[in-house]
This record gives sequence, structure tokens and C-alpha cells, in this order.
Amino acid sequence: MDKTEIRRKWDLLPKEKRLSCIEAIVTFFQETREEKIGIIAAEDILDFFLRDIRKYIYNKGVEDSKEILKKGFNSLDVDLAILQDK
Repeated sequence: MDKTEIRRKWDLLPKEKRLSCIEAIVTFFQETREEKIGIIAAEDILDFFLRDIRKYIYNKGVEDSKEILKKGFNSLDVDLAILQDK
């Protein structure tokens, strides 16, 4: 990371993905709303959503991971029980 580059604590995106998201926001406004917004405005919109929904997305990822682990442990428990019966 460039030392002059500002990194926001809520921004978990790699630089390339952040730039493509900003470009997508500019394109969205142009194509769907026929509004021209600049890079700074698009960046502000991206930052707003990253700040606003980051906890929800993180918590959803944790919940999904817990469910996958539960299923894996249940399967492991069944496998171990089968081995014990033999």
C-alpha cells in the first residue's frame, strides 16, 4: 500500500475491487438515473454503504460459518458413531 494512501477502517476491499466498485457506481448513476456523478461522489456513496452495512455482512458471514461448522461436526459425530459400532 502506498504510504500516502488513506485506508478507512470500514473499507475491507482491496484497492482493485474498490476502484471497480466506484466505477460501477458512476456507471449505475449514468445508465439508470441519467445522472453524472464524479469519482469523489461515487467514493462517498461506497464509503457510506461500507460503514452502514459492514457489521451486518460480517455477522452474516460469522453466522454462515457457524452453520457450516455445525453441519460438519454433526457429520463427524455420525461418522465417529458408525466407527464405534464396528
